[in-house]
Amino acid sequence: MNINEWIARNTHHHSEYWDLRKMIAAKQRQGLKISLCIPTLNEEKTIGKEIVIFKSELVDRYPLVDELAVIDSGSQDATLDVAASFGADTYLASEILPEAGEKRGKGENLWKAIYQLNGDIIVYVDADIKNIHPRFVYGLIGPLIYQPEVRYVKAFYDRPLAFSSGIRPSGGGRVTEILIRPLFSLFFPELTALIQPLSGEYAVRREVLESIPFPIGYGVETSHLIDVYQQWGLAAFAQTDLDQRVHRNQGARSLGKMGFGILQTFFKRLPHLGFTAAMPEMQTVLRQFQVSDNQYEQILHDIVEDERPPMITLEQYRTKFGKSLPPEYNDAQTEKKS
Repeated sequence: MNINEWIARNTHHHSEYWDLRKMIAAKQRQGLKISLCIPTLNEEKTIGKEIVIFKSELVDRYPLVDELAVIDSGSQDATLDVAASFGADTYLASEILPEAGEKRGKGENLWKAIYQLNGDIIVYVDADIKNIHPRFVYGLIGPLIYQPEVRYVKAFYDRPLAFSSGIRPSGGGRVTEILIRPLFSLFFPELTALIQPLSGEYAVRREVLESIPFPIGYGVETSHLIDVYQQWGLAAFAQTDLDQRVHRNQGARSLGKMGFGILQTFFKRLPHLGFTAAMPEMQTVLRQFQVSDNQYEQILHDIVEDERPPMITLEQYRTKFGKSLPPEYNDAQTEKKS
């Protein structure tokens, strides 16, 4: 399947999935359970509205979502109290799989959700969306329900695509356009078909999530795309246009940190994919500058893009979900010991 064929077949608009009763019937015929995970850190201003809308529309009115959970990184505000008061299950990431230790980062929350939640499909939605709407969930679930070959669905929004209503203006995606799209164009041209590869909203089948590693920080979305592509190819992906996403914008310094973490994740994978024989040891300190009263000060940020292993390699996970270790992981462990 070439890129143009994939775009025509696997790029959708949320309006295709307006009939939630039809989708629920298809979900029930397939015997699927769906979990919605919202990773949080100090999101008391927006988390309440998200929970109210998702619970009222997708749990109570239309039972598409079987489990609605917030997994928190240790918020210092009232995020967990607000979420619980509106009916979400709430968890601290540090209390899930405590024997695996505690790491801080969004990717850590997403990884621990695989163990904590029970769905055959897990939908991840960021907590800072101001124009939240049920389409942020059902628009991502739709391709997984109606296209059995699809394993991983990404959201996109505010991009220059032509539909019957005309062309929408571009907006957002600064790290995507100046970093990810050039890197993918050089190393993984097929992945450039994904319009917003760093979007924080996606829905994934459990068998995919449990089999890939998880960077704990900024590199998690990039690593997912590369690792899923290597195992299943472009046909495993779909993407859904959610029209518009309103959220707080980050400054250039924050985007620099994000880019630094993504580059660590990206280059860490290249030797294993045969692009380079070996990579030098990467530094973990990002150096930025600030100027005050004509004084130039270098600010150092230690950003370590640590990774969690595939969840299926954890004995506790296999015991909880009644799974066995796939042969390829036994082979990998044998190679490491030898």
